[in-house]
Amino acid sequence: MSGFARFYGVVLECQDPRALAEFYSALTGWELEYADDEWVTLRDGDNVRLSFQKAPGHIAPNWPDAASPMQVHLDFYVDDLTKSVDHAIALGATRFDHQPGESFTVLADPAGHPFCLCV
Repeated sequence: MSGFARFYGVVLECQDPRALAEFYSALTGWELEYADDEWVTLRDGDNVRLSFQKAPGHIAPNWPDAASPMQVHLDFYVDDLTKSVDHAIALGATRFDHQPGESFTVLADPAGHPFCLCV
């Protein structure tokens, strides 16, 4: 049975959509599909899109913090966790002190959104 809705993509709010899109493009290799002053979209080459919407009042979540849960995060599979984490940090990501697992690392993008690199 097919549903009525099809997945199109994920949108992250941030203060600087272009800068955050550049971070994720460098991290994933995804191509720029669309950009204006308020919205930037990357595409994986197939049908998955990651977009960034300008939100001047955006406040990044603190994690782990029950008063400010991350609400949603992105997972990316990588071949070499150590090299991929180092690469993400060189691009501007930060590593959280709290790391709950061994097969993944939790990072924050330059706007503070949590994401995981997983093997």
